Amino acid sequence: MTQKTKILLVDDHPLVREWLANLINDETDLEVCGQSGTSQEALALAIRLVPDCAVVDLSLESGSGLELVKDLKAQLPSVKTLVLSMHDEMLYGERAMRAGASGYIMKREATGKILDAIRTVTAGGLFYSAAVNEQLAQKVVQGGTANPMPLEELSDRELEVFHLLGQGLSARQVSEKMNLSFKTVHAYCSRIREKLNLAGTKINSRPDKV
Repeated sequence: MTQKTKILLVDDHPLVREWLANLINDETDLEVCGQSGTSQEALALAIRLVPDCAVVDLSLESGSGLELVKDLKAQLPSVKTLVLSMHDEMLYGERAMRAGASGYIMKREATGKILDAIRTVTAGGLFYSAAVNEQLAQKVVQGGTANPMPLEELSDRELEVFHLLGQGLSARQVSEKMNLSFKTVHAYCSRIREKLNLAGTKINSRPDKV
């Protein structure tokens, strides 16, 4: 019998993991070998199980999906990663690629396309939309001199802090979710304010409120 491709699912919603597991396990060539909702547990599972592919959401119960992709790339380079997220690919696709992901696909895509993406990255290919590929090509052609969008000036960590604050989380909640100290989150808020030219706008980084 042909050995099945082992998939690790990393998503903070149990129902999404269940849906993905059912989708994948119905295929004759794929099987889910593990599931997790946090980056720390996912990395430990990956080290123990060594899957062929990790399907990773960017928003996790604890930790960062992008940081997990980087950790997997550094510690388990043989494990391919596919980002499956609700976040806009035009904003996060290039970041995921730089982090080491072999593909990026939105959760709203058809199930068949998600399976195609998994098979593409496990076969050693890349799975990114034509729009992201064009975006990257433009940067190469222009030598990186094109005027970036303001949010592109933010680091991966700063962008995640900005996104979580925008969701209404307090600075303390952001620090807990990202496994960072409150002091570090406060420093990120200061840099976000500076990079986005928000010197006259208050980003409230008190522990209890946004």
